[in-house]
Amino acid sequence: MMGVVWIVMNNIAEMTTYLPMKGITLPYFTGRYVDPSLAFAAGWNYWYAYSVLVAAEASAGNLLFAYWETPVHPAVWITIILVVILLLNIIAVGIFGEAEFWFASIKLITIMGLIILGVILMLGGGPNHQRLGFWYWEEPGAFKEYLATGSSGRFLAYWTAFVRAGFSFITSPELIGLAAGETVAPRRNLPKAARRFLTRLALFYGVSSLIIGCIVPSDDPRLLSKDSNANASPWVIGIQRAGIGGLNHAINAAILTSAWSAGNAFLYSGSRVLYSMAANGQAPAIFAKTNRRGVPWPAVLVTWLFGCLAYLNVSQGGAQVFLWLMNLSTISGYIAWIIVMITYLRFRKALVVQGLLDTLPFRTPGQPYATWVVLVIVSLLTITNGFQTFAPWNYKDFLAAYITIPAFLLLYLGHKAVKRTPWARSAENIDVITGKKEMDDLCAADEAPVPKNWIQRVWFWIA
Repeated sequence: MMGVVWIVMNNIAEMTTYLPMKGITLPYFTGRYVDPSLAFAAGWNYWYAYSVLVAAEASAGNLLFAYWETPVHPAVWITIILVVILLLNIIAVGIFGEAEFWFASIKLITIMGLIILGVILMLGGGPNHQRLGFWYWEEPGAFKEYLATGSSGRFLAYWTAFVRAGFSFITSPELIGLAAGETVAPRRNLPKAARRFLTRLALFYGVSSLIIGCIVPSDDPRLLSKDSNANASPWVIGIQRAGIGGLNHAINAAILTSAWSAGNAFLYSGSRVLYSMAANGQAPAIFAKTNRRGVPWPAVLVTWLFGCLAYLNVSQGGAQVFLWLMNLSTISGYIAWIIVMITYLRFRKALVVQGLLDTLPFRTPGQPYATWVVLVIVSLLTITNGFQTFAPWNYKDFLAAYITIPAFLLLYLGHKAVKRTPWARSAENIDVITGKKEMDDLCAADEAPVPKNWIQRVWFWIA
C-alpha cells in the first residue's frame, strides 16, 4: 500500500509543481485536463469522504473511551467529541492551527516512543522478560486464514488487509495539492516533500505495523473485528500482554487525541471543499457564505452533520459501525485516487503531444508506466473492497462497501447529461499553457537557502 500511495503522491506533486497556483484543488486539474463532469463528481466525492471520515473518527474515539469501561452512555462520548470538533472549526478557529500543532506533536512523540518500546519488548526488555522476537509469526502464524483454508485463506487474509490498509492513507497524498498554492518556494519544497514521503511512510507505518505484528498475536480476541467488542489499539494490547502497568492508559489517551485531531482536520478539509465548490457554482450558493472571521459556517455545519452517523454506535456494536464507516470512506478514497491517476495520465499525454514534457519542473521515476500499474491495482481494490460480504451474504456490509460507486456514477453521468460535456478532451486541446508563464516568473526569484554550518545542513535536509 505504501508503494500505491507514493505513486499517487508523485502524480499530484508533478501536476502541482507545474502549476502551483493559489487556491487550486485537485478537481480543478481534473476539469482542466480531463472533463468538467468528472471534476464535478470528484469534488462531491472528496466532500463525502471527508464527511464520513468525521463520523469514523468520532466512532473510533467512542471505542477508545470504552476502554476505560465507564458507566457513561456511548452517545455522551460521541457528543463530546463532535461538539469540541465543531467549536474548534467555528468559534475557536483562531486556535485551530495551534491545536493541530500540539495534536501532531503528541502523535509524533507517541509513535516514536512506541517503536522504541516495541523493539525493547521484542528483545525481552519488558517486565515479564519474555523474548518475543518473531515468535508470533510461528504461533499462531503471521498469516491468519480468512474465509477459506490453506493458501487460498492466507491470500484472502492478505488481500483483505491490503484493501483495509487504504483507510490509513485516504486523502493523505491530496494534502500536498491543497498546500501547493500556500507553500513557500513550491517548486523547491513540494518535490522535497514528495521524495521524503515514502521514507516517512516506511518509518511511521511500515515499521509500526511490523512491530505490532511481533508483539500482538493475530488471534488475540481484543483485536478489532465486526464480531468483537474491541476497545483498545494493538499497541495497548501489546503493552498489556507485556505486563507494563499504567502505560496502557497513557497510550490510549494519546491515540484518542490522534482520533480527535483527525476528525478536526477532516471537518476543516471537507467544509473547505464544499465552500470551494459553492464558490465555483458546483454547490448551492449558501455554502459560500462566511462569517466575519472568514469561516464558511454553513459548509462547516452541513459537513459536521454527517459526523452524526457515529450515533449508529447506540444501536449497533462500536466495532461494526466503525467497519461500516471505514468501508464508506475507503472506497471513496480509492475512487479519488483513480481520478487523480486518470488526470495525471491525460496531463502527461498533453505535455508529450504538445512537446512540453521537458518543461516539467519535477519528474518522478517510472512514469507513466508506474501510474498504469497502480491504476489497475487500485481499480481491483475498489471492485473487491466488499468481497467478504458475499460469503455469507450480508446486505448491510454490502451497502457500506459498494454504495459509493453508484452514487459517484450518478453524479458523473447526471452532470454530463445536463451539461452535455464531452467525454474527454483530446491531448492536443488540453490547456497546459495558461498560468505557466506566470508561475515560471514567480518561482524564478526563489533561491534555495545556503546552510552556514553543519547544524543548518542537517536541518535543511530534514525539513
